Amino acid sequence: MSKDKVDMRFFEKYLSVWVAICIVMGIAIGKFLPIIPETLGKFEYANVSIPVAILIWLMIYPMMLKVDFSSILNATKKPKGLAITCTTNWLIKPFTMYLIAFLFFKIVFKVWISDELSDAYLAGAVLLGAAPCTAMVFVWSHLTKGDAAYTVVQVAINDLILLVAFAPIVAFLLGVSNVIVPYDTLLLSVFLFVVIPLVGSYISRKVIISQKGEVYFNDVFLKKFDKTTIAGLLLTLVIIFSFQGKIILENPFHILLIAVPLVIQTFLIFFFAYGWAKLWKLPHNIAAPAAMIGASNFFELAVAVAISLFGLQSGATLATVVGVLVEVPVMLILVNIANKTPNWFRKSTTSSTQR
Repeated sequence: MSKDKVDMRFFEKYLSVWVAICIVMGIAIGKFLPIIPETLGKFEYANVSIPVAILIWLMIYPMMLKVDFSSILNATKKPKGLAITCTTNWLIKPFTMYLIAFLFFKIVFKVWISDELSDAYLAGAVLLGAAPCTAMVFVWSHLTKGDAAYTVVQVAINDLILLVAFAPIVAFLLGVSNVIVPYDTLLLSVFLFVVIPLVGSYISRKVIISQKGEVYFNDVFLKKFDKTTIAGLLLTLVIIFSFQGKIILENPFHILLIAVPLVIQTFLIFFFAYGWAKLWKLPHNIAAPAAMIGASNFFELAVAVAISLFGLQSGATLATVVGVLVEVPVMLILVNIANKTPNWFRKSTTSSTQR
């Protein structure tokens, strides 16, 4: 076994340790070197952090390189995974989020949270629940060896539904009118996290295979990006937690309270979709990404809507920010679960990521 493979396995084996270190580093930077997040925070457009977007792009690009673009059309002919994703995300997830958040904020945590704050936290949780993931799901799919082409189709269909379903669902659950969807945030995110890496990887794949062949592309070029996804993930954690370091240190108890229903909801949705995929006997490389899309959130959109509806300093905005903070550590736990349970599913006879 090569030294690089040994190093990579060691790195992945202790990933939870590196994640914890990066979280602490991020909080420390936010506390003691606030000039760093303040400077990075200036590079933002439509509530999307450009530095974070670049890191996410670096994480997504290696997965997109594996997409056999001719197989994207074939993915649309396999409706079961798409049915699970869409049903979970739009007919179940927003409503379970509301019920779980209501239970904790209005009943279980009533002693510690005022009625006004509980309403605000509930609103933030609903905004997260109604916004399935667009960007990071590519990372989770990559880490679980998901079918890259099928994941692209799943994300694309969810984004189309998001355009028309997000505002009515939020309005219904929160009893508010005139929910304004920040389409600049939505469209910019789709462009940055789907269009750019997809086009870039298509060009890279086509040029390299035409010049050096498919064997070189698969056995040499792709292996150069083995560490890119995890390195980008850890750097993203440092930046995200540096942005929110002050909030974490000033509101540790309430952040913990907000995190509880969000984490429970994430596990519930993952196992619902994952179990459904098992019952339908889907291959693991489709089941894992299908469960990951619903479990993770489009937090850029949720934060932007919370700010526009309730204000920057509102409890709703704080709740969406907590969603950002818990997402990566919790999703890495689910990635680990998915990677330990491929034997629950039938093996795929064909994979769109092999060529």
